Amino acid sequence: MKKIILCSFVLLSLLTSCVTTKKTIYFENKDEINTALSKTLYDAKIMPKDILKIQVFSMTPGIVEPFNLLKSTQASSTMNSTSTNQGATVYDYLVDNEGNVDMPIIGTVHLGGLTKNEAEQLIKSKIVPYLSETEKPIVHVRIANYKYAVLGGVNKPGVFTTQNEKVSILEAIAQAGDLTTFARRDHIFLVRENAEGQKDYHQLDINDANIISSPYYYLQQNDVIYVEQQKIATRNSYFSANTSILLTITSALMSVATLILALSK
Repeated sequence: MKKIILCSFVLLSLLTSCVTTKKTIYFENKDEINTALSKTLYDAKIMPKDILKIQVFSMTPGIVEPFNLLKSTQASSTMNSTSTNQGATVYDYLVDNEGNVDMPIIGTVHLGGLTKNEAEQLIKSKIVPYLSETEKPIVHVRIANYKYAVLGGVNKPGVFTTQNEKVSILEAIAQAGDLTTFARRDHIFLVRENAEGQKDYHQLDINDANIISSPYYYLQQNDVIYVEQQKIATRNSYFSANTSILLTITSALMSVATLILALSK
C-alpha cells in the first residue's frame, strides 16, 4: 500500500513540474552590435489594396478643390469618405492590383511601390501644370489601413492595425502579448508580399541584437509574422488542457489509498 501512495506522489510531482525553464533573454549579444548599421529611417511603401487618404491643399481657397474627389463627385463603391480640414468631404482611394489610383483632373497615377513622400511629390508634379506659377500646392498622402498579423507562439495572436506607418517586429510581438514560454525566438518567420504580388519568406532571430539592422526589422503593411513553438509545446497541448482533471483524480486516488492503509492496520 505504501507503494501506491509513493507512486501517487511521484505522479503528482510530474504533473506539477511539466513546464521546463526556458531561456527568454532578448538581444543576447547586445554588447557586440554595431549600431551604426541601423542608421536608416524606415518609410512604408504603397501596396495594392491599400486605402489612401489623398488631400490637396493650397493657400488660395478653392483653387485646388477640383483635384480633391469631393462627395458631390460621382465615385465608385470602392471608395470611403473622410473630412478635410476645410470642412469639405472627400473620398479615400483604393489602390488597384496594378498599383494605380484614379484622381480627378490628372487621371490615373501609379503609386504602387512608392513611399509616402515619393507619392506626394509625384502627385504634386502632375497638379502643378494646371496651376499658376505663384501657386504652391501641398499634397498629403497617408495609408489608412496599415495592418499586420501575428500568429503562433504569442499570448494574444491576431490582426493589428496602426496609424503611424512604422512598426518594428518587437513592437508587433509586444502588441500580441509577448512570446509564450515555448516560443522559439530564433525561429520567427515573416511572410511579405511585394508590389508585384510576390510572397517572400524570411526567418528572423530576436536573440541576435543585430536584428535592429535587418531590412525586416520594421514591418510592411499586411506582413504576417509566425512564431514557431518547440515541439514539446505541441505534444503537451492535450496534456496541459487536462492537467486540472488529472490532478483531481490523483488527489482522489491518494485519499482512497490513505483510507485503505488506515483501515488495514
